[in-house]
Amino acid sequence: MQREHKLPLITIWFWLMKIIATTLGETLGDHISMTLNLGYLVSLIITFAFFLIVLFNQLVARKYVPIFFWLVIIATTTVGTEISDFIDRSLHLGYAWGSLLLFSLLIITLWLWVKKYKNLSLESITGGTKEIYFWMAVLFSNSLGTAFGDYLSDNLGLSYLIGALITAAVILLVVLLHYFTKINHIILFWIAFIFTRPFGATFGDFLTKPVAKGGLDLGTLTATLVSLLLMGLLIVQSHRTLKQSLQNKST
Repeated sequence: MQREHKLPLITIWFWLMKIIATTLGETLGDHISMTLNLGYLVSLIITFAFFLIVLFNQLVARKYVPIFFWLVIIATTTVGTEISDFIDRSLHLGYAWGSLLLFSLLIITLWLWVKKYKNLSLESITGGTKEIYFWMAVLFSNSLGTAFGDYLSDNLGLSYLIGALITAAVILLVVLLHYFTKINHIILFWIAFIFTRPFGATFGDFLTKPVAKGGLDLGTLTATLVSLLLMGLLIVQSHRTLKQSLQNKST
């Protein structure tokens, strides 16, 4: 049986779900490592194991299944939080060096992808090595976005709300470049993909951190449950939309 395209359409709903997934990943990652006090190494092991499980389900699927795809996105944002914190707080490299390291790994992944397939097109990902390259790029970009978001707040001293507004401005700029310039859309996609992560991360921190630090102090559990509920509703809607689309094609 021939495999079908395994990625969703890149629409406004895709970006909305990506942002909510990144917020969920930030609050869930912090809940595991900080609120439950499991530590960064144990949390990294737990979240990476979850990532491998949901990634396996995605890789063996022969077509796009919304819940499989978005569980991997959530897993990469969650483990990305732990990777960033482990690099900074356990290895003591700091968010600046951590961002540079993760950026280098992302560039190497994309370079290997281009070297093998001559492009970074997302339109023909049906499985195999190309899909593995895609998910490795997603993992490194989400980890990079986490480290960069923490760099804005911890190193530059920006409030979580200001950090979120700065990354939102970058995303808006990318949208304008997409519609009003001829800059390569694949390049713009990855820039937007990277910057939706620090936007979600800083927004997640804004929801959970103490008021004295510029947050709303909702707590990691409350923020995680709210983000999980929103993400669940959007995934259900994605399945309904996909089912309706397939029915329309068959008639």
